Amino acid sequence: MTKRIIYGPILSRRLGRSLGIDVIKTSDTKKNCNFDCVYCQLGHVPKKITGTESVKGTVTPEEVVEGLRSYHKNIEDLDYITFSGTCEPTLNPALGEMIRGIKEISPHPICVITNSSLVDKETVRESLSEADLVVATLVSGYQKTFMAINRPAEGIELQNIINGLKEIRRMDKRPILGIEVMLVDANIDFPVNHTEREIERLKEILIEIDPDEIEILTVSRPPAEDYIVPVSEDRLKQIAAEFEKMFGKERVKLVIKGIKKSRSKMKHGNVEEEVYDLVMRRPCTFRQISASLGINEKELKPIVDRMLSSKKITETAGETKYYKIV
Repeated sequence: MTKRIIYGPILSRRLGRSLGIDVIKTSDTKKNCNFDCVYCQLGHVPKKITGTESVKGTVTPEEVVEGLRSYHKNIEDLDYITFSGTCEPTLNPALGEMIRGIKEISPHPICVITNSSLVDKETVRESLSEADLVVATLVSGYQKTFMAINRPAEGIELQNIINGLKEIRRMDKRPILGIEVMLVDANIDFPVNHTEREIERLKEILIEIDPDEIEILTVSRPPAEDYIVPVSEDRLKQIAAEFEKMFGKERVKLVIKGIKKSRSKMKHGNVEEEVYDLVMRRPCTFRQISASLGINEKELKPIVDRMLSSKKITETAGETKYYKIV
């Protein structure tokens, strides 16, 4: 199936109903990233991208604007337009131009979800300054833990990321800066990031960065490594309470599993392609597909069954079944 630039909308635990934009369209790999995170819902990165100069298949601003112009008119109830998907958005040098182009045709706020890997570069920070919201990942204040969890491409250093995030906060023209703290546990000996030592160091670093928002969450979909497991809800709440005490309740968001948004109102074209595009970027349960795309479950079932039979998608093992591309 052809990989489309625009996908969703996705029902996001953080952003509500979010229409996604994927800015690298290489078709021979499921992911285009310079991290290989142990918790990633899309699985392993076959070959990590070392920098913007080595990216193949970058989407152009014209493709994004035209794709959004035709897709977005079929959806009535969006909360955000979000750069995310199967790639790290800041690997596309034209990100800022894309955001400016979207703002000319759409009133919806724009979010960029980034792994923070390139925020030490001034050109990347300038691109991010065009967005309304940037959600940037920070998993640890220690280099060793960062390397173990994010498994970055060669040359990416934690201190450079921290410095870059501090620079975003100092910009005259800047987006709302949210820091995503993805906490993980493990069923093997692994440097997890929810210990008291890790949390104290994260708090020290976040005081330096001074973000507008801090999002605390854990894995909710099958991760790249089967030894990675979610942090317990009790521990998440305990950590959130510690952060609230230091940063204030208005700045700290505990993101836990469960979406209560109503089904999306969307006019459909090729439903099979819409389902494929959605689960390519985010493995979903049957109900999540139904709610995100606004498709009645009775109408959706034969479509999903047909896609399973033709091996366009597969379902995960376990009590909660997620659909993803083969």
